Amino acid sequence: QVQLAESGGGSVQAGGSLRLSCAASGDSVSRNSMCWFRQAPGKEREAVACIHRVGAYTYYSDSVKGRFTISQDNAKNTVYVLMNSLKAEDTAMYYCAASRRGGRLRGSAWLPPPEADFGYWGQGTQVTVSS
Repeated sequence: QVQLAESGGGSVQAGGSLRLSCAASGDSVSRNSMCWFRQAPGKEREAVACIHRVGAYTYYSDSVKGRFTISQDNAKNTVYVLMNSLKAEDTAMYYCAASRRGGRLRGSAWLPPPEADFGYWGQGTQVTVSS
């Protein structure tokens, strides 16, 4: 069983930064891929930043590429996402999720598993960006 606990959300002005943390416990094999998803009111949930636990491959959605950086500390079983240059449209509930699947490599790019393969989710942490 895997448990995930997010922290670090809050309110910030546009252009500011926040760092979210996801502390994980349980079987590491069930956490081969870790992603940060977000969901804003009235919008579908989307994966914005993902990392492969062993290979440290990363993935970013186009909406956050160049502004968000995902990282991990495997000794602490913690995944982070540093969010810079925040925009009002980044306002959402952010969720940490884990998948047993490792995704796939397509050329030099790593693609995380689809959302349906993420079986473990945290409770979420709210990020609010004011313009």
